[in-house]
Amino acid sequence: MNDVANAAMLQHPLSEAAIPWDAFARMRTANLARWPTGARVDLDEAVAYHRALPLHKRLADVMRRAQAERRCLTQPRGGFATPAMQKNLMVTLDREGLADIVPTTTDSYTRNEQFAAAQKGQEESERLGRSLLNGFPIVNNGVDVCRDLTEAIDKPAIMLTGTSMPKLTSEIGFAGGYSGYLGSGIAYTTSYIKDLPIEDGIRNYQYLDRLAALYARRGVELHRRQPGFLTGTNIPPCIAIAIAVLDCLLAAAQGVRNYGLELAQTLHLVQDAAAIAACGTLVQEYLARNGYRDVFTPVTSLHWMGAWPKDDAQAASLLSYGGTLAAIGGAVSVTTKSTHESEGIPTPQANAEGLRITRMAVYCARGIRLDGLPEYEAEKALIAREVHAIVDKVLEMGDGDAALGTVRAFSAGVLDVPWSPNRHVKSRVMPARDASGYIRILDPAGLPLPRDVLDIHRSGLEARAAKEGIPCDRELAIRSVYEMSEPLSVLQADHWLK
Repeated sequence: MNDVANAAMLQHPLSEAAIPWDAFARMRTANLARWPTGARVDLDEAVAYHRALPLHKRLADVMRRAQAERRCLTQPRGGFATPAMQKNLMVTLDREGLADIVPTTTDSYTRNEQFAAAQKGQEESERLGRSLLNGFPIVNNGVDVCRDLTEAIDKPAIMLTGTSMPKLTSEIGFAGGYSGYLGSGIAYTTSYIKDLPIEDGIRNYQYLDRLAALYARRGVELHRRQPGFLTGTNIPPCIAIAIAVLDCLLAAAQGVRNYGLELAQTLHLVQDAAAIAACGTLVQEYLARNGYRDVFTPVTSLHWMGAWPKDDAQAASLLSYGGTLAAIGGAVSVTTKSTHESEGIPTPQANAEGLRITRMAVYCARGIRLDGLPEYEAEKALIAREVHAIVDKVLEMGDGDAALGTVRAFSAGVLDVPWSPNRHVKSRVMPARDASGYIRILDPAGLPLPRDVLDIHRSGLEARAAKEGIPCDRELAIRSVYEMSEPLSVLQADHWLK
């Protein structure tokens, strides 16, 4: 930790316990002093601003209504370097893409709190008339620019920051009219950053979650959301859900009561639907065990996070299929991509097109569910056994404390994330896609999964290896990462015609 805003937290050992309000007040003062735009944040004025927003621009209310009506909302990602570019993007996504939720993705400098570098990137982008940053430098632009952006759209706005250090972005964004924030201390720290300890990532998000609780105390319910993994590889549902449970427990302990959960798609209809259902059920189960019975936890389905094909037709198929998976799975929202995914940051028009493709798929699949299908029910039960085994062991290692248990479990490899860039994660667990298309665990490493569960995983993987004539080893795992980006001539070669 390298900033004074952590000083109050460092006086106390890590735990899931709520930050005392007096200590939090001191932390906020130190945090807001770190960059000039922080001086503009006035909590009383920000609360009044949010309370004056119409209900359809408050993401917490929009998510509650969508779940009650069994709707699946659409939300893209997207950010550009200058206010004018960002406003054009957001208006395009709102009006041409028909987005239900409009995002602002921050740039990599902002994610790593390199605000001076972000300022230079924005200035150079202004000079050249094109975005040199991969997102919007929200801290540099401050509260009033953010309000200009959120007032330009007629939908709720969410911050997509991709950071393990959310303290300034959250203060600026919430005061600027954003009513949602994506990110969590475990998932983002293990997905995005190399050297930051898991403990620091947890502490950083405890600040954000306490801030959301502070707004709630004043009558403003904000939407917090735990992100799906963004490592660009395959994440077995049990790992994603186990960490969603732990992140949610940490947020609830700080006083958050509107907390979404995001799951990246596996591209297997039954597995994705089962994972969405299991996630909602399991998170509520663990919340109830810890005395939290009033936390709203909608589930969002995230378009395929692995490598994408270069062919526009194949990419469009993944977009459409992703909308179908989200709708049939009962997700409350779906985070969309575009046909430009393999090329880099999409244009506003391509991003809007991805939204419309997904939205049409959601419409076509509306009302379809898999309840009662034997394969679906079996997969839900399997995921539940896996998550219980992992989370129960983590909480045991922390003597019931989710923060302590998480840090200790990562250190021991009991909790693990495939291909994590973070050096505090063992990253020895290895997933692969089996003969039926399920994401299974090839090497469990230190995950405490029952032997009969691992046998189910192994049998499907061995069946695929035998079918393709390759060893059932790391090569199968690597193939599974890049599989969906292969051209159709490789994926469906017409060998049977020869």
